[in-house]
Amino acid sequence: MPKTITPQDALDYHSRGRKGKLEVVPTKPTATQRDLSLAYTPGVAVPCEKIAAEPLLAYDYTARGNLVAVITNGTAVLGLGNIGPLASKPVMEGKAVLFKRFADIDVFDLEVAADGVEDFIRTVKALEPSFGGINLEDIKAPECFEIEQRLKREMSIPVFHDDQHGTAIISAAALINAVELADKELERVRLVMSGAGAAAVACLELYQKLGVRRDNVVVCDSKGVIYEGREGLDPIKARFAARTDARTLADALAGADVFVGLSKGGLVSPEMVRTMAERPIIFALANPDPEIGYREAKEARPDAIIATGRSDHPNQVNNVLGFPFIFRGALDVRATDINEAMKRAAVDALAKLAREDVPDSVLKAYGLEQLSFGPEYLIPKPLDRRVLLWVAPAVARAAMESGVAQMPIADWNAYERRLETLISRRLELMRGIIDRARRGPRRVVFPEGEHDKILRAAKILVDRKIARPVLLARPEMIHDRLRALDLDPSQLTIIHNESSPELERYAQVLHEKRRRRGVTMEDARELMRSRNYFGSMMVELGDADGLISGLTQDYADTIRPALQIIGMREGVSRVAGAYLLMFRDRLFFLADTTVNIEPSAEELAEIAVLTAELARRFDVPPRVALLSFSNFGAHDHPTACKVRQAVKLAWRRDPSLVLDGEMQADTAVLESILRETYPWSRLKEAANVLIFPELQSANIAYKLLWRLADVEAIGPILMGMNKPVHVLQRGVEVIDIVNMAAICTVDAQEHAAQLPLAVTV
Repeated sequence: MPKTITPQDALDYHSRGRKGKLEVVPTKPTATQRDLSLAYTPGVAVPCEKIAAEPLLAYDYTARGNLVAVITNGTAVLGLGNIGPLASKPVMEGKAVLFKRFADIDVFDLEVAADGVEDFIRTVKALEPSFGGINLEDIKAPECFEIEQRLKREMSIPVFHDDQHGTAIISAAALINAVELADKELERVRLVMSGAGAAAVACLELYQKLGVRRDNVVVCDSKGVIYEGREGLDPIKARFAARTDARTLADALAGADVFVGLSKGGLVSPEMVRTMAERPIIFALANPDPEIGYREAKEARPDAIIATGRSDHPNQVNNVLGFPFIFRGALDVRATDINEAMKRAAVDALAKLAREDVPDSVLKAYGLEQLSFGPEYLIPKPLDRRVLLWVAPAVARAAMESGVAQMPIADWNAYERRLETLISRRLELMRGIIDRARRGPRRVVFPEGEHDKILRAAKILVDRKIARPVLLARPEMIHDRLRALDLDPSQLTIIHNESSPELERYAQVLHEKRRRRGVTMEDARELMRSRNYFGSMMVELGDADGLISGLTQDYADTIRPALQIIGMREGVSRVAGAYLLMFRDRLFFLADTTVNIEPSAEELAEIAVLTAELARRFDVPPRVALLSFSNFGAHDHPTACKVRQAVKLAWRRDPSLVLDGEMQADTAVLESILRETYPWSRLKEAANVLIFPELQSANIAYKLLWRLADVEAIGPILMGMNKPVHVLQRGVEVIDIVNMAAICTVDAQEHAAQLPLAVTV
């Protein structure tokens, strides 16, 4: 459960350091007079003239296409009521932070002193030239309905009142899944709504479009049931007046299938919940205090499916699952509106994503051991970055199909790759590898086939057709878990090595390979009961195409069987391990980070050539630096001399290599040092392949960078084996296993074809 936040915590957060939560950062160079002349006068006049002639060019020459205004008059701020525009500013800044954090959308928050409908509409319309979209926020009902409707009609950019539609979209996705899990049908459920404000009205309208029947809905406000004939109803409430004898919320809940609360805390008692139908669906969404607490509702009705607006209980209905990604999709096709088709696309995408395997990164963020589709997981978690990849494309596609897109997307693969870069360089880099793997999936054997992470990875590999998993496992130990994952055992190869009919044949081959190394036939039989030995022999004899292990074992214990059975490829004297580290705008290969403790000059040269080869396999032209504490002969210490000698040996091995050394790390990675101090170096640009003089420095360097800098890592990638073998770092996430299986599959493809790998990054 999250740590309780005190009022002082909140005040400190907002006032510490730079005040507030936002700043404006230039996106173009401003270091020289020429830069400033381009940014302002006289250079800025040129794009001004172009835009005056063709207004749509504003999307090319300004930030408009990625800029949203979050606008409020402060008349209905959170649960604080009409506190005015100035007091609402922290909320609007917070909304801006969420836009940027989750979808890389820039925001100006605008708090407008305009209580009247006409003044507010006039103000917002006047801002249209500045923005690509308008997010209305915290405007009281019923004025918010007219404001949004008129602005949508009168403006040619998307206008979206998140208080209405955000909750509707997220709760609708949850409702779709809850109804299925409760074995009910939307067309037949009886639904009670507590609350008749902007969010409640939007929810009811969207639920009806999904199939909920109007005559099965009862709405309650602070005076009780809104029924036909009740006096004093405004036009909005009159639309939802029900033909019913119920007069109180308690009356309405008797026999109801679904309760949705958008009102205030404590309105629903356990006794009222007990009167609901079997397997009731309870969405108590008042925040911070729900209409009935999660635990109260669960104790009263253990069969209930429950959602709240709180992060400390399952199924948080949080608008952050909607607005950043809906606007991302709308902006990316220059939509003129966010229409019903786009909202429905967001609903469907969220509902479907909840059925996918949950990444380890999400589990860690919420302190969970496991999470899967079911009564306590109806919708994705707010910190699940995959929402961007599901919702934004769905919204963009719906905008195109419904005719409001001004710039349709032609290449969906390229678009999805661009979205991936907003989340992770690793996703961007691995897409090419995964696409290549899917063209010819290979058999990858997993000796740790009973581990939950391996099983979850196998599910993804099968569903995405990346590889054909071979699990070394006892079938009875994984049967139920495969069923829980909805993974058909027929889609896998499952082998219990100790009872395999191949064990004797494998033992015989191992005995022949190692009998002059002291391995008797009985020893060989015993070793074959080890899954790492058995899996390595499968690869050696062609019964599998590659092997991945090491999730629960020491690196040496994992690699030893592969070296003894599969061995190194011809011309390689030592295998080595490399890590690929991805910064925001740079990429580095580091070696040897895992195997050779004190490599000789000859071995360093070999490691350099192998790592350069690895870079080429990722379609990265290698620029290799052999690192030391010395720059180009400045010291004659034995370590520096070893690296200096390795440089000469590497040149002999591959004269075409762009490689130099010995050099210090900053010399290698800063082009300015190379250009100004060592212009004669073979490296004319900063290095992207860094070869360390020994394991200690390499291991320290990659772990420091990985853990302290804004870096993502892929590895360790084992280099120099005769057939594809890769070793996992202990405790890695499921996505890392999937990525390594894709690399292993591509290795196997290339091993079979004996062709160089060409992967577009």
